[in-house]
Amino acid sequence: MDYEAYVEAVNEGDDAALVEQWFAPDCVMHGTTRTSRGRDELLAFLDWAHDGVREIVRPRRVMQQESRLFVDADMDFICHAPRPDFPFGALMPGDILTVRFFVTYELDEQGLIRELCSMNWPAEQGVTKAPMLSGHAGGRAAYHAYAAAFSDGDIARAARYYIEDCTLRLPSLPPLAGREVIRSFYEEMFQSVREHLAVHALMIDDNGIAVDCTCTFVAQTDAPDFVVAPLKQGEAVAVRVFVIYGLHHGQIRTIDVARAGDAERVKVEQLA
Repeated sequence: MDYEAYVEAVNEGDDAALVEQWFAPDCVMHGTTRTSRGRDELLAFLDWAHDGVREIVRPRRVMQQESRLFVDADMDFICHAPRPDFPFGALMPGDILTVRFFVTYELDEQGLIRELCSMNWPAEQGVTKAPMLSGHAGGRAAYHAYAAAFSDGDIARAARYYIEDCTLRLPSLPPLAGREVIRSFYEEMFQSVREHLAVHALMIDDNGIAVDCTCTFVAQTDAPDFVVAPLKQGEAVAVRVFVIYGLHHGQIRTIDVARAGDAERVKVEQLA
């Protein structure tokens, strides 16, 4: 078994393709609280477990003897939609929870996974932590989690992705310097206007992020002085923007925003 290729498949987030390619038709998965038998049950479990959450595997040690593998791994659970029922702890968009697992695999004659058994420690106990944002699959998933938290108006969670001396440069305002300054700016803004991010294209590596996205501003109250366009309660305006983020040790150090088009009035129900 090419375990590195299997991990890449897991981290792609396509559970249907993962089960079809890597698991035997009569597979069985034994977890701490449930057993899933066959591909259909396994896929149903994964669909539930990964609803609103990306799972990223980071192996610490992999040992194989003939048809059996033993793996010690940290798994990051990266939230982009509310999961109050998540088994390892309630999650909200922007949260990253890490759990350490011991997993054993038994392979059949074709090299497919016939049996998977897993056990885990309590969340965040004895784990290693990956950079929040990076060129790794987990870093890419984390950006979408950050964008989801921001779009939910949860600037407290979104601000966890900024370093302390982060700088934000917007087209129509002087630069904002410092995580708390940026956080306070958006806390005040979100009281009258919420901002939703729809990402069209994303390029990311360990040093920075380039994003092509549409920002849709929705008025929660009348906002006649809003810098993008005057808005009445319930009105919305959308702007296409390019955003360049500089990273430092997996967190955002600089944010530079440039408009790629003019503001257009939209209906709130058009939001993705």
